[in-house]
Amino acid sequence: MTTAPEQLAANRSFGGWHRRFRHRSAVLGCDMVFAIYLPPQAEAGPVPVLYWLSGLTCTDENFMQKAGAQRLAAELGIAIVAPDTSPRGTGVPGDPDGAWDFGLGAGFYVNATEEPWRRHYRMYDYVVEELPALVEAHFPVSDARSISGHSMGGHGALVCALKNPGRYRAVSAFAPIANPSACPWGEKAFARYLGAERARWLEWDACALIAGATERLPLLVDQGEADGFLAEQLRPEALRAACTAAGHPLNLRLQPGYDHSYYFIASFIDDHLRHHAAALRG
Repeated sequence: MTTAPEQLAANRSFGGWHRRFRHRSAVLGCDMVFAIYLPPQAEAGPVPVLYWLSGLTCTDENFMQKAGAQRLAAELGIAIVAPDTSPRGTGVPGDPDGAWDFGLGAGFYVNATEEPWRRHYRMYDYVVEELPALVEAHFPVSDARSISGHSMGGHGALVCALKNPGRYRAVSAFAPIANPSACPWGEKAFARYLGAERARWLEWDACALIAGATERLPLLVDQGEADGFLAEQLRPEALRAACTAAGHPLNLRLQPGYDHSYYFIASFIDDHLRHHAAALRG
C-alpha cells in the first residue's frame, strides 16, 4: 500500500469534488502535486479515470481551472487526474540557461538517461505506473483508464498509449507535439534527456511508434489552424502520414481560427470527454 497523499485544497464542483494533493514520489525523488476531480458518482462506487497531461510551463492547475471539463465529467461519471509536468523542488535541476521549454515544467513525459536529468526526470514511469497506482489505492476509482493531453502533454498521451497496449481504453490529444524527434522543442529536450543518438529518440516519438503498435486505439486529435506553433513544432501532417502508412485509425480535426490556448481546449473538450466516456463506460 502506498502512503496516503496529503490534501492541499478541496473545492465543490458540479456535485463532485476537485481536490489537490501532495505526495512523495519514489520514481522522481521529490514531492509531487496532482489534482483529481471526482464526479458525484464516486460517492456510490469506483469510477473510471481520464489522465490529463499538460503542456510546457503548466502545472495541474491549468487544465482544471481553464478547460471547463468538470461539468460534463460530472454528467458522464468520469474522474480526471492532472499531474504536474515535471519534477520540482530543491535539488531538481532546471534549464541551466533558465529557458521555459526545458527542465522545470518541461519533463516531456520521457525517462531521462543522461546526467544530471536521469535521477529525477522519469515522468513516463510516474504517469504510467506510480501515479495510477497511488490514485487507485486511495480514491474511489477503477482501473479503467484513458489518457489525453495538450501540446507536450499531447505527445505524452500518444506515447503512453502507444507503448502500453491494453493499459488505456482511449486516447486523444490537443495540438500534440506529434513528431518531437524532428522539431526544435523535441530536439532540444531529447538531446539533453536522452543523449545525442537520434535512434534512441524514436522510442519517444508517436510518429515512429505507430508503425509497430500492437494495439490500434483510435486517435482523436484536434489542431487549431491558427496555432502559432503549428508548422515548426507540432507537425500534424507527419502524424497523419504515419497513421495512413500503418493503417492506424486517426480522426485529425483541423479547426479554423483556433490557436494553441485553453480557449481552444475549452471549445472542444466536451467532444474529447465523450470520446473517452464511450470507451471507459462501454
